[in-house]
Amino acid sequence: MIDKNKNLTCFDVADYFIWLANETGSFLSNLKLQKLVYYAQSWHLALHEKPLFDDDFEAWIHGPVIPELYKKYQRFQWYPIKEAVTPKLPSDVVAFLQEVADEYFACDGYELEKMTHIEKPWKMARGCLLLDEPSHTIIRKDWIKEYYASRVQEQEENQQEVSSI
Repeated sequence: MIDKNKNLTCFDVADYFIWLANETGSFLSNLKLQKLVYYAQSWHLALHEKPLFDDDFEAWIHGPVIPELYKKYQRFQWYPIKEAVTPKLPSDVVAFLQEVADEYFACDGYELEKMTHIEKPWKMARGCLLLDEPSHTIIRKDWIKEYYASRVQEQEENQQEVSSI
């Protein structure tokens, strides 16, 4: 376990998904890892109104990327990340990351990339750039928070409509 008062980093979150891939024998590329870490940050911002970690995502061609995290696993290229890790996270963070995994872990990296490409935060950061044009523009946390909070609100409204039928 990790000290609850210690700030998490994107590497702490990545360790959880790498560990999970090792435990389940799942294919986890750098591309997929970036997107899982992005969705963890996004939903944490929406549900808890604060970031899970301080690192920023950039709007790269293949979706949201934290450059330092990308560099750490770049040597694996498009192959699975094979690294022995033991995540050291508070139990509430583990439970939250498992919820993210339940939703997104079965998707491959390309599916997750396509999903991020149709979502507002990545599109806002990309602006008018061509799809294959490089960018290092930060995807602002307030954009992410606003977009995913609206998705939470939409889901809650849909559930209320269903329960009133």
